Amino acid sequence: MKIIQDFTKDELGEIIKPSFRAKQIYQWIFKKYVDSFDNMKNIPKDLKEELNKNFTMNPLKIVKVEESCDGSKKYLFITGDGVTVESVLLPMKKERVDEDGKILKEAKFTVCISSQVGCKIGCTFCLTAKGGFTRNLTPGEIVAQVLEIKKDNGIPENKRLNIVYMGMGEPLDNLDNVVKSVRIFNDIDGLAIGTRRQTISTSGVSSQIQKLGKLNLGVLLAISLHAVDDKLREELMPINKAYNIDSVITAVKNFPIDQRKKVLFEYLVMKDLNDDVKSAKKLVSLLHGIKAKVNLIYFNPYPNSPYQRPDEKTMFKFKEYLNNHGVICTIRASKGLDISAACGQLKEKGL
Repeated sequence: MKIIQDFTKDELGEIIKPSFRAKQIYQWIFKKYVDSFDNMKNIPKDLKEELNKNFTMNPLKIVKVEESCDGSKKYLFITGDGVTVESVLLPMKKERVDEDGKILKEAKFTVCISSQVGCKIGCTFCLTAKGGFTRNLTPGEIVAQVLEIKKDNGIPENKRLNIVYMGMGEPLDNLDNVVKSVRIFNDIDGLAIGTRRQTISTSGVSSQIQKLGKLNLGVLLAISLHAVDDKLREELMPINKAYNIDSVITAVKNFPIDQRKKVLFEYLVMKDLNDDVKSAKKLVSLLHGIKAKVNLIYFNPYPNSPYQRPDEKTMFKFKEYLNNHGVICTIRASKGLDISAACGQLKEKGL
């Protein structure tokens, strides 16, 4: 049975006649949050029967939700074929109301979504890689993560979210399905999440960065760099043997970026490994000529990891060096650390 969220609205319009029904179906799924074709009130009975026969609209089911002390929520989903993926809801700003209950400032959320079950890349610091790779997620399975999280938290259909493809998997290793999910997210009759609210993070698959750039979707790009020389990066990220730092930087320089935006470079900081000022100096040199922003990320420990978390003083010193030398740099707070929902901690789980 086909997943209906795997189809763009135009594709659905070619399958379902008359084609205007595709728009109605999209709105029922993505705006009114129905979980059954039978609840689509303006859809004819014979079409509902056809939909029930040929499609499923529930590709993921929530198995478990864990809530962090910082308000983050980690979701464990199970797919139709019984594999599991994790996603994370990150509250970025709380809602502010006045004494009369009027909303002064809306709450802001980011959803960290997965693109694969497991991961092929094999980064030594990442827990996701320990379980190996099972399969790519379909566009509908990618989109359903956000849809189910919105439903579960009562987030209204007109409430915009930011999406980061930073969960399980390498998004550019599943490029076609990820690109399709970007377009489905962006559909005005769907979740209506603009491409500028969508960030695709990659470990540096240079050839795929080039392909993504040629599509000119308007998405933001994030690069998991984590080291400033090929020797250390190969140790941390075996993919560097195929796509070294120079090839990644070259691909990024040719990537189309909105004038108001920057390429985000993620730099996972590990104690006594890549946290010294010498590394900071080399990073400034590497990023010369790129509209870049650097996110320093504390290494998030897990059992039996060979790496350690750096101290705050070292992180601040690294950040200050970059800022003082023309590179915008921030330290990312490790949300969801107490529920293993932080960067590098998501993995498939047996049930």
